[in-house]
Amino acid sequence: MAEALDETAKQRLKELALELGAVDVGIASADAYSTPRSPDIKKVFPRVRSMVVMAYRELDSCDCDYMHVAMNGRLDLMSFSRSNNYRVARHLQGLGGKAMTVPVSYPLPMLKSTAGAVADVSTRHATVAAGLGGFGRNNLVLHPELGSRVIFTVVMTDLEIPADRPFDDDVCTHCEACVENCPSGALDEEGKTDVLKCLKVCQPYGLGGAARFLGRLLEAGEEQRREMLTDDTLWKLYQACSLAFQYFCFNCIKVCPA
Repeated sequence: MAEALDETAKQRLKELALELGAVDVGIASADAYSTPRSPDIKKVFPRVRSMVVMAYRELDSCDCDYMHVAMNGRLDLMSFSRSNNYRVARHLQGLGGKAMTVPVSYPLPMLKSTAGAVADVSTRHATVAAGLGGFGRNNLVLHPELGSRVIFTVVMTDLEIPADRPFDDDVCTHCEACVENCPSGALDEEGKTDVLKCLKVCQPYGLGGAARFLGRLLEAGEEQRREMLTDDTLWKLYQACSLAFQYFCFNCIKVCPA
Protein backbone atom coordinates (compact mmCIF):
# COMPACT_ATOMS: atom_id res chain seq x y z
CA MET A 1 0.00 0.00 0.00
CA ALA A 2 1.19 3.52 -0.82
CA GLU A 3 2.58 5.78 1.87
CA ALA A 4 0.53 8.38 3.72
CA LEU A 5 1.29 12.05 3.14
CA ASP A 6 1.93 14.41 6.03
CA GLU A 7 0.51 17.94 6.35
CA THR A 8 3.57 19.47 4.67
CA ALA A 9 3.20 17.26 1.59
CA LYS A 10 -0.53 17.98 1.54
CA GLN A 11 0.12 21.71 1.60
CA ARG A 12 2.63 21.43 -1.24
CA LEU A 13 0.05 19.49 -3.26
CA LYS A 14 -2.51 22.24 -2.72
CA GLU A 15 0.02 24.93 -3.60
CA LEU A 16 0.79 23.11 -6.85
CA ALA A 17 -2.89 22.98 -7.81
CA LEU A 18 -3.30 26.68 -7.05
CA GLU A 19 -0.15 27.56 -9.00
CA LEU A 20 -1.57 25.67 -11.97
CA GLY A 21 -4.73 27.78 -11.93
CA ALA A 22 -7.27 26.20 -9.59
CA VAL A 23 -8.97 28.74 -7.32
CA ASP A 24 -9.57 26.31 -4.47
CA VAL A 25 -8.49 22.79 -3.52
CA GLY A 26 -9.92 20.28 -1.10
CA ILE A 27 -9.04 16.75 -0.03
CA ALA A 28 -11.69 14.11 0.60
CA SER A 29 -11.27 10.72 2.17
CA ALA A 30 -12.63 8.04 -0.14
CA ASP A 31 -14.62 6.79 2.86
CA ALA A 32 -16.43 10.16 3.10
CA TYR A 33 -17.46 10.10 -0.56
CA SER A 34 -21.01 8.89 -1.12
CA THR A 35 -23.30 9.20 -4.11
CA PRO A 36 -26.73 7.68 -4.75
CA ARG A 37 -26.35 6.80 -8.43
CA SER A 38 -22.70 6.41 -9.46
CA PRO A 39 -20.89 3.09 -8.87
CA ASP A 40 -19.15 2.21 -5.63
CA ILE A 41 -15.87 4.12 -5.72
CA LYS A 42 -13.98 0.99 -4.63
CA LYS A 43 -15.16 -0.72 -7.83
CA VAL A 44 -13.86 2.15 -9.92
CA PHE A 45 -10.49 2.31 -8.12
CA PRO A 46 -10.16 -0.51 -5.56
CA ARG A 47 -7.12 1.03 -3.84
CA VAL A 48 -8.42 4.60 -3.66
CA ARG A 49 -7.91 6.31 -0.33
CA SER A 50 -8.11 10.03 -1.14
CA MET A 51 -9.69 12.38 -3.68
CA VAL A 52 -8.10 15.69 -4.63
CA VAL A 53 -10.82 18.12 -5.75
CA MET A 54 -9.97 21.31 -7.63
CA ALA A 55 -12.28 24.26 -8.25
CA TYR A 56 -12.03 26.46 -11.35
CA ARG A 57 -13.76 29.77 -11.97
CA GLU A 58 -16.30 29.75 -14.81
CA LEU A 59 -15.52 32.41 -17.42
CA ASP A 60 -17.87 35.34 -18.06
CA SER A 61 -18.62 33.75 -21.42
CA CYS A 62 -21.53 31.99 -19.73
CA ASP A 63 -23.35 35.36 -19.60
CA CYS A 64 -23.35 35.72 -23.38
CA ASP A 65 -26.64 35.21 -25.23
CA TYR A 66 -24.66 33.90 -28.21
CA MET A 67 -24.40 30.30 -27.20
CA HIS A 68 -21.34 29.45 -29.27
CA VAL A 69 -19.38 32.16 -27.43
CA ALA A 70 -20.68 30.78 -24.13
CA MET A 71 -19.75 27.22 -25.08
CA ASN A 72 -16.29 28.23 -26.27
CA GLY A 73 -15.61 29.64 -22.81
CA ARG A 74 -16.63 26.35 -21.24
CA LEU A 75 -14.48 24.35 -23.69
CA ASP A 76 -11.47 26.53 -22.86
CA LEU A 77 -12.00 25.89 -19.16
CA MET A 78 -12.48 22.16 -19.67
CA SER A 79 -9.24 21.90 -21.66
CA PHE A 80 -7.34 23.93 -19.06
CA SER A 81 -8.64 21.87 -16.13
CA ARG A 82 -7.89 18.59 -17.93
CA SER A 83 -4.28 19.61 -18.37
CA ASN A 84 -3.99 20.46 -14.68
CA ASN A 85 -5.58 17.16 -13.69
CA TYR A 86 -2.77 15.43 -15.55
CA ARG A 87 -0.09 17.50 -13.82
CA VAL A 88 -1.52 16.86 -10.36
CA ALA A 89 -1.81 13.13 -11.12
CA ARG A 90 1.84 13.04 -12.23
CA HIS A 91 2.82 14.80 -8.99
CA LEU A 92 1.03 12.12 -6.96
CA GLN A 93 2.71 9.39 -8.98
CA GLY A 94 6.04 11.04 -8.22
CA LEU A 95 5.25 10.69 -4.53
CA GLY A 96 4.88 6.93 -4.98
CA GLY A 97 1.13 6.72 -5.43
CA LYS A 98 -1.24 5.68 -8.19
CA ALA A 99 -3.56 8.34 -9.58
CA MET A 100 -6.65 8.46 -11.79
CA THR A 101 -8.25 11.64 -13.14
CA VAL A 102 -11.91 12.60 -13.33
CA PRO A 103 -12.69 15.57 -15.63
CA VAL A 104 -15.58 17.99 -15.33
CA SER A 105 -17.58 16.26 -18.05
CA TYR A 106 -17.27 13.76 -20.88
CA PRO A 107 -16.57 10.98 -21.56
CA LEU A 108 -19.08 9.26 -19.31
CA PRO A 109 -21.34 6.20 -19.61
CA MET A 110 -23.97 6.85 -22.28
CA LEU A 111 -26.79 4.65 -20.99
CA LYS A 112 -30.48 4.93 -21.81
CA SER A 113 -31.34 4.15 -18.18
CA THR A 114 -29.52 7.28 -16.96
CA ALA A 115 -30.03 9.49 -20.04
CA GLY A 116 -26.24 9.71 -20.18
CA ALA A 117 -26.23 11.87 -17.06
CA VAL A 118 -24.56 9.67 -14.42
CA ALA A 119 -20.77 9.49 -14.38
CA ASP A 120 -18.55 6.73 -13.02
CA VAL A 121 -17.42 9.21 -10.36
CA SER A 122 -19.61 12.09 -9.19
CA THR A 123 -17.51 15.26 -9.03
CA ARG A 124 -20.40 16.98 -7.21
CA HIS A 125 -20.43 14.54 -4.31
CA ALA A 126 -16.63 14.42 -4.19
CA THR A 127 -16.64 18.23 -3.95
CA VAL A 128 -18.99 18.21 -0.97
CA ALA A 129 -16.90 15.50 0.71
CA ALA A 130 -13.77 17.64 0.14
CA GLY A 131 -15.35 20.66 1.82
CA LEU A 132 -15.46 22.95 -1.21
CA GLY A 133 -19.20 23.55 -1.47
CA GLY A 134 -22.76 22.38 -0.94
CA PHE A 135 -25.76 21.67 -3.13
CA GLY A 136 -27.99 24.54 -4.26
CA ARG A 137 -31.60 24.59 -5.42
CA ASN A 138 -30.27 24.20 -8.98
CA ASN A 139 -28.69 20.87 -7.89
CA LEU A 140 -25.25 22.23 -8.71
CA VAL A 141 -22.55 22.51 -6.07
CA LEU A 142 -22.25 26.12 -4.91
CA HIS A 143 -18.84 27.34 -3.79
CA PRO A 144 -18.81 29.79 -0.81
CA GLU A 145 -17.10 32.50 -2.90
CA LEU A 146 -17.85 31.61 -6.52
CA GLY A 147 -21.42 30.40 -6.11
CA SER A 148 -22.49 28.42 -9.17
CA ARG A 149 -19.85 29.97 -11.45
CA VAL A 150 -17.42 27.15 -10.87
CA ILE A 151 -16.53 23.71 -12.17
CA PHE A 152 -14.74 20.92 -10.33
CA THR A 153 -12.34 18.16 -11.28
CA VAL A 154 -11.06 15.23 -9.24
CA VAL A 155 -7.86 13.22 -9.01
CA MET A 156 -8.18 9.93 -7.13
CA THR A 157 -5.15 8.37 -5.48
CA ASP A 158 -4.16 5.46 -3.27
CA LEU A 159 -2.06 7.83 -1.19
CA GLU A 160 -3.61 8.62 2.17
CA ILE A 161 -3.82 12.41 2.40
CA PRO A 162 -5.11 14.18 5.52
CA ALA A 163 -8.72 14.98 4.63
CA ASP A 164 -10.48 18.32 4.89
CA ARG A 165 -13.81 18.59 6.70
CA PRO A 166 -16.83 17.82 4.47
CA PHE A 167 -18.97 20.85 3.67
CA ASP A 168 -22.01 21.26 5.92
CA ASP A 169 -23.02 24.90 5.35
CA ASP A 170 -25.79 26.27 3.11
CA VAL A 171 -24.60 28.65 0.39
CA CYS A 172 -27.91 28.68 -1.50
CA THR A 173 -30.15 31.74 -0.95
CA HIS A 174 -33.28 29.69 -1.88
CA CYS A 175 -34.47 32.55 -4.05
CA GLU A 176 -35.85 30.16 -6.71
CA ALA A 177 -34.25 32.22 -9.52
CA CYS A 178 -32.87 29.06 -11.11
CA VAL A 179 -36.31 27.42 -11.05
CA GLU A 180 -38.07 30.47 -12.48
CA ASN A 181 -35.49 30.93 -15.24
CA CYS A 182 -35.19 27.29 -16.31
CA PRO A 183 -36.72 27.22 -19.83
CA SER A 184 -37.39 23.49 -19.63
CA GLY A 185 -38.99 23.29 -16.18
CA ALA A 186 -36.35 20.71 -15.25
CA LEU A 187 -35.97 22.05 -11.68
CA ASP A 188 -39.63 22.16 -10.68
CA GLU A 189 -39.26 19.26 -8.24
CA GLU A 190 -36.87 20.25 -5.46
CA GLY A 191 -33.84 18.00 -5.10
CA LYS A 192 -34.21 16.58 -8.60
CA THR A 193 -33.22 17.62 -12.10
CA ASP A 194 -35.46 16.18 -14.81
CA VAL A 195 -32.61 15.24 -17.11
CA LEU A 196 -34.71 14.59 -20.20
CA LYS A 197 -36.37 18.00 -19.95
CA CYS A 198 -33.02 19.66 -19.35
CA LEU A 199 -31.24 17.96 -22.24
CA LYS A 200 -33.97 18.81 -24.73
CA VAL A 201 -33.23 22.52 -24.20
CA CYS A 202 -29.57 22.66 -23.19
CA GLN A 203 -28.38 20.07 -25.74
CA PRO A 204 -30.81 20.37 -28.69
CA TYR A 205 -28.22 18.85 -31.01
CA GLY A 206 -27.17 16.05 -28.69
CA LEU A 207 -28.21 12.41 -28.94
CA GLY A 208 -31.92 13.16 -28.60
CA GLY A 209 -31.81 15.83 -31.28
CA ALA A 210 -29.84 13.56 -33.60
CA ALA A 211 -32.32 10.69 -33.07
CA ARG A 212 -35.28 12.96 -33.84
CA PHE A 213 -33.60 14.27 -36.99
CA LEU A 214 -32.74 10.77 -38.22
CA GLY A 215 -36.29 9.61 -37.49
CA ARG A 216 -37.74 12.40 -39.62
CA LEU A 217 -35.14 11.71 -42.31
CA LEU A 218 -36.12 8.05 -42.53
CA GLU A 219 -39.80 8.89 -42.80
CA ALA A 220 -39.36 11.73 -45.31
CA GLY A 221 -40.05 11.52 -48.99
CA GLU A 222 -37.23 11.84 -51.52
CA GLU A 223 -37.62 15.60 -52.09
CA GLN A 224 -37.95 16.39 -48.38
CA ARG A 225 -34.95 14.17 -47.62
CA ARG A 226 -32.80 16.18 -50.05
CA GLU A 227 -33.89 19.39 -48.34
CA MET A 228 -33.09 17.98 -44.90
CA LEU A 229 -29.59 17.02 -46.01
CA THR A 230 -28.85 20.67 -46.77
CA ASP A 231 -30.73 22.02 -43.74
CA ASP A 232 -29.03 24.07 -41.00
CA THR A 233 -29.98 21.39 -38.49
CA LEU A 234 -27.62 18.88 -40.09
CA TRP A 235 -24.75 21.35 -39.89
CA LYS A 236 -25.49 21.98 -36.22
CA LEU A 237 -25.65 18.26 -35.51
CA TYR A 238 -22.33 17.77 -37.27
CA GLN A 239 -20.67 20.45 -35.15
CA ALA A 240 -22.13 19.09 -31.91
CA CYS A 241 -20.96 15.57 -32.78
CA SER A 242 -17.47 16.91 -33.44
CA LEU A 243 -17.35 18.56 -30.00
CA ALA A 244 -19.29 15.94 -28.02
CA PHE A 245 -21.64 17.79 -25.64
CA GLN A 246 -22.55 21.32 -26.73
CA TYR A 247 -24.58 23.39 -24.28
CA PHE A 248 -27.16 25.95 -25.38
CA CYS A 249 -28.31 27.02 -21.93
CA PHE A 250 -26.37 28.30 -18.91
CA ASN A 251 -29.32 29.84 -17.07
CA CYS A 252 -28.97 27.84 -13.85
CA ILE A 253 -25.41 29.19 -13.60
CA LYS A 254 -25.74 32.78 -14.71
CA VAL A 255 -28.93 33.73 -12.83
CA CYS A 256 -27.77 32.32 -9.47
CA PRO A 257 -27.07 35.18 -7.01
CA ALA A 258 -25.04 33.01 -4.62
